[in-house]
Amino acid sequence: MVKRVVGMYFSPTGTTEKIVQELVEILAIKFGCEKAYVDFTLPGIRETAQSFGKEDLVVFGTPVYAGRVPNVLLKYIHTVLGGGALAVPVVLFGNRNYDDALAELQALLVEDGFLPVAAGAFVGEHSFSEILGAGRPDNADMEVADKFADDIHMKLISEDIPETARLLEVGGEYPSKGYYQPRDRKGNPVDIRKVKPKTSDNCTDCKLCVEVCPMGSISFDDVREFTGICIKCGSCIKKCPEGAKYYDAESYLYHQHELEEEYTRRAEPSLFL
Repeated sequence: MVKRVVGMYFSPTGTTEKIVQELVEILAIKFGCEKAYVDFTLPGIRETAQSFGKEDLVVFGTPVYAGRVPNVLLKYIHTVLGGGALAVPVVLFGNRNYDDALAELQALLVEDGFLPVAAGAFVGEHSFSEILGAGRPDNADMEVADKFADDIHMKLISEDIPETARLLEVGGEYPSKGYYQPRDRKGNPVDIRKVKPKTSDNCTDCKLCVEVCPMGSISFDDVREFTGICIKCGSCIKKCPEGAKYYDAESYLYHQHELEEEYTRRAEPSLFL
């Protein structure tokens, strides 16, 4: 029986956090048990391995980057010890598609010793945009999450859970054939891997961008400088109180606008039990 529900998540702009926490809150109430959270968004948290046991139910969430689990998280995820704990892998995608991310996350958790009992792909506002999936997860998404938590609870109290992991059919492939590759109108690849945000004169040097960068890549001495990689998570841009962080790279802006123009329909969550 579940005696603790734990939410683990990487969530630079808060979308994954919102869904994971909603699921954990409802599940903890349903099971009448304690709850806990492990927010591994910031690099310091990822220096400590986490371990679980058979009385834990772990809701494990990451955003979708280029159709996959962010590759900067793979090493850390493999330090997490499942110990036979039940797991609900959750991914958040920016209104385009979750591609292979959910299949990948589920398989990674199985490799770590978790037993998946449900899985979900939810929609969050895209890290590149305030238009693509704007304001999501919204009230309708949260209602879906609440119903999903109810369904997980009913499954766990009414079914015998196998002692060995069985992969749920979640769509996508693992191992994946590759990352989503944006292309221009002529079919040429658009490469934004080395693009980094710039800083305008609106900056007041409050250092918030330094604090929220999940890679610890923004220099404390000069917030206009990067000391490491930029994963285009959007944290420094969306959390800057002065709107001082921005992109001006042509390749990045092209890709952003293409996504905004092509994916105007409302994508819906995909749930698996």
